[in-house]
Formats: sequence, C-alpha cells, structure tokens
Amino acid sequence: MSDAGNRLIKSALQAREIAKGNVKPAKAYIPAEIDVKAIRAKLRLTQDDFASEFGFTVSQIRDWEQNRYRPLGSDRAYLLLIDRHPETLRQLLREVMSESEGRELPEAASM
Repeated sequence: MSDAGNRLIKSALQAREIAKGNVKPAKAYIPAEIDVKAIRAKLRLTQDDFASEFGFTVSQIRDWEQNRYRPLGSDRAYLLLIDRHPETLRQLLREVMSESEGRELPEAASM
C-alpha cells in the first residue's frame, strides 16, 4: 500500500479511537462556520444585549449575522462555548468583573 494509503488508514483508526473515547484528540476542532444569529436567538437576546453581555461590539454581531464577515478563530471558539455553556460563561464573566471592579487601574507609564 502507498504511504498516503497507510496514513489514511492510520487516521481512520485514530478517529475511531477518539470517537470511542479511548484517545483524546490532538487538537480541538473549531468549525469554520458559526451561526451567530442562532446562538443569540437561542439565548433570546437582542444584538445589543448579546454584544454587551459577552464582550463583543454590536457591529461585530451585525457583520457576522449578515455574513459580511465571519468570526475568526478565537471568536469562533468563544462563540461555541457561549452556545454550549452560556450560564457558565455568564457566571465566569460576573466573577471576573466583580474582581476587577475592586482594583484600581494602573497609571499609564510616562514616556
């Protein structure tokens, strides 16, 4: 069998082991397409509320929903987390915000 054929068989066997839960994937799969509007609708939030609650700009949400742009890698990963675990993220964001409210912002370094 060719080298390419052997690699395909090895990949298929590895995929089967990952699917069975016997092996962890080497890297997280982040799909190229994320339906931002569906995620937002599932949470019953307006574009303004969704942007404000999760740290996006309203223009980002509009651009993504109207397919002018698509979210980049880290945004796609964050959107997947929002879709699957919105309450956990809300709690984490509340904790981070409450911790940062008590701190003073450092003064800008003088030049």
